[in-house]
Amino acid sequence: MTPAPNPQVTPLQLDVLRALWQLGEATSSDVLGALAAHRTLAPTTVATLLRRLEARGLVTHTERGRAHVYRATVDETNLAREQLVEVTERVFQGDLPGLVAQLLSTHEVAPGDLARIRALIEARERELAEGGQ
Repeated sequence: MTPAPNPQVTPLQLDVLRALWQLGEATSSDVLGALAAHRTLAPTTVATLLRRLEARGLVTHTERGRAHVYRATVDETNLAREQLVEVTERVFQGDLPGLVAQLLSTHEVAPGDLARIRALIEARERELAEGGQ
């Protein structure tokens, strides 16, 4: 899967993509069913969302008989990375410490989170010291 050309997606589009990531490939009806537990949507709404995601290159489809079977063309990790890069550049003007400070001051920190964050920072420091990018 390739990075998305325009990674910004709405919460509803992200729910559709999550359904596709979970299902692997799915018809519009399959996606509607996967979303039914937490969203009430019309079948036409799901079909429109899938077409729009496809127009943006985030989803593709094949035809099986009369059904369109959709699959995501970007994986969750790549989409998250691209969206985070976009937010860091657009909102924080590339200020990574500013982004982290904002996250730490506005989100509840669960037990163990700071230790995990510290371990990630230390691992990145080691990687940079060894000449990694």
